[in-house]
Amino acid sequence: MLDRNMITGAPTSAEADRARLHALENAYCSYGDTVHYTEFPKIFERCEGSFMYDDEDRPFLDLQMWYSAVNFGYANPRLNEAMRRQLDRLPQVASQYLHREKIELAAEIAIGAQERFGRKGRVHFNVGGAQAVEDSLKIVRNACNGKSLMFAFEGGYHGRTLGASAITSSYRYRRRYGHFGERAQFIEFPYHFRGPRGMTKEEYGVHCVRKFERLFESEYNGVWDPKVRQSEYAAFYVEPIQGTGGYVIPPANFFPELKRVLDKHGILLVVDEIQMGFYRTGKLWSIEHFGVQPDVLVFGKALTNGLNPLSGLWAREELINPQIFPAGSTHSTFNANPLGTAVALEAMKMMKEEDFGASVMDKGAYFLDGLKELKAKHRIVGDVDGLGLALRIEICEPGDSYTPAKALLDLMVDEAMKADLVHGGERYGLVLDVGGYHKNVITLAPALTISHAEIDLALALLDQLFTQVTPR
Repeated sequence: MLDRNMITGAPTSAEADRARLHALENAYCSYGDTVHYTEFPKIFERCEGSFMYDDEDRPFLDLQMWYSAVNFGYANPRLNEAMRRQLDRLPQVASQYLHREKIELAAEIAIGAQERFGRKGRVHFNVGGAQAVEDSLKIVRNACNGKSLMFAFEGGYHGRTLGASAITSSYRYRRRYGHFGERAQFIEFPYHFRGPRGMTKEEYGVHCVRKFERLFESEYNGVWDPKVRQSEYAAFYVEPIQGTGGYVIPPANFFPELKRVLDKHGILLVVDEIQMGFYRTGKLWSIEHFGVQPDVLVFGKALTNGLNPLSGLWAREELINPQIFPAGSTHSTFNANPLGTAVALEAMKMMKEEDFGASVMDKGAYFLDGLKELKAKHRIVGDVDGLGLALRIEICEPGDSYTPAKALLDLMVDEAMKADLVHGGERYGLVLDVGGYHKNVITLAPALTISHAEIDLALALLDQLFTQVTPR
């Protein structure tokens, strides 16, 4: 039995303090709100730039930046200062009232969307990505006369609340809870590395769209009534670049072809930019790479650089104006909170002042070239790809460089946490994220502010790590 003295008791060493914290966590923390990939998850003490530091002040180069929430580096001085200013002036206000930061931030996002997509719209805020997805489901259902069926992609991830998990392809997020409403119909995404042999990436993209389009050829395919020209499905939820699915990047022709089918059948396109938004791929929104117009766009994570929870959505005017989506349609006590909106407004200003589009594409190309060299050197690397600073490394069995090697990647993550990788006489750890359909993909989302020298360090440490875990 643990006692209260363990909470504040003075530890005799860093090792003793770690043991104390792990004992308390094991006894009193829910495992349901975190992920125990390793037996003893790392406890970090501080962070700065591209690095996390443990209780022995050992540096860990972070190549996932809190799942792309910290695009502008840990402890970013400009954004931290914006938080301090707001804390001193107006840190709190009930969401039934207005404050300038909410209004100006909504206008900045909405005007930018109108410039990019040629459509007027409005912005609606919440606190987390899954909550913003839930809000988008309300907007879609409301605009589509209560239709509750959605399309989504195999490998897609939109959150783990009850509504969001219904459009997330992983059954394990729904298995213990049943269904709250209808589960989405999941459609094949053009994951070229694991697609049919003999097709180019572009051919595979067209192939996937044709399979989807076939559903509308006859009423007996279950989604379309040709007599009244109506679909039973309201919207298609997409990640332009699949996130948890393993940073899968589709061919350039895929989304224009898909949008053609959706428009023809009156189905809304809802774009989830929660992980890829805010210049992760070299554009403010990753969907811009594909030249299509969303009907609804959901965002979160990097909007506040991880400093204060804030998410939201943009929807075109016809779906969200006050006559169709009036006050009180959805609510969160902390939506549009002053601290979050103030930091987000400063982040948006920073994104306009600095040419992240050019710098992210330059660094991403440099990083990807280095990953291609690692692929040529290491048999366990089956595939590398990237768009901007959203990069992927698919870890495979060395015998064929294709069979998914989940156990090998799990070992790699554990080894990276030991902080015994050496470069320039210094010891480092690596913070890696695991994704992919088979959980064998390293998804790389480094800080957009990462330097070329830090990219070189990342490549050198990955090189050591791959050598270290490859079976002899």
